[in-house]
Amino acid sequence: MKVEKVVIFGTGTFADIVKYYLDQDERFEVVAFTSSETTLKDYQGLVHVSFSEVSKIYPSSEYKMFIAVGYRKMNSIRERFYNEAKGLGYSLITYVHPNVVRWPNVVIGDNCFIFEDNTIQPFSKIGNNVVLWSGNHIGHHASIGDHTFISSHVVVSGQVNIGKNCFIGVNTSIRDTIDIGNRNLIGAGAIIMKTTKDNEAYVPTRTNSYHKTVDEIDF
Repeated sequence: MKVEKVVIFGTGTFADIVKYYLDQDERFEVVAFTSSETTLKDYQGLVHVSFSEVSKIYPSSEYKMFIAVGYRKMNSIRERFYNEAKGLGYSLITYVHPNVVRWPNVVIGDNCFIFEDNTIQPFSKIGNNVVLWSGNHIGHHASIGDHTFISSHVVVSGQVNIGKNCFIGVNTSIRDTIDIGNRNLIGAGAIIMKTTKDNEAYVPTRTNSYHKTVDEIDF
């Protein structure tokens, strides 16, 4: 079995978690961290290299990368460094926890991190640079757009299409056969029963869900 040598981009809690998971998986060896920080010399017991220098020390011909950045600014920060790493020629790994239930015809893009206890039903498609935290249900024929972050215990019903750069909060339920627009923020506990437009935010209140534009919410 070939072991993939991986440089993790990031120095936050998500990067810590990514390292921990990859350390438990014999398919990967984390060799270093990188970020836009220029003065940090080490992180989590490994060498830290500025992103501006990383390709000189860990060339893309020998090393792979994972962009371990969270959902701030509607995933746009993770998207930016995803694109920059690809521009440097890096292949970006995807990690799928061994106990994830997925079928052979499920398509998963690069730089995805899929935690334990996810169920991904047949004919589903997960785009690039997607995070699925633990305990979600992705229904049959569903699709999740690039640069999207889905929290825990979310139900995405069958034939749902989720756009790019979305954030779906914990315990959200999305009914079948509807579309979620690009750059949507769906707050924790929301129940989405109809198709949404781009750049909308749905945040539950005590009585119901209401929606604004994403730009009205500091996220």
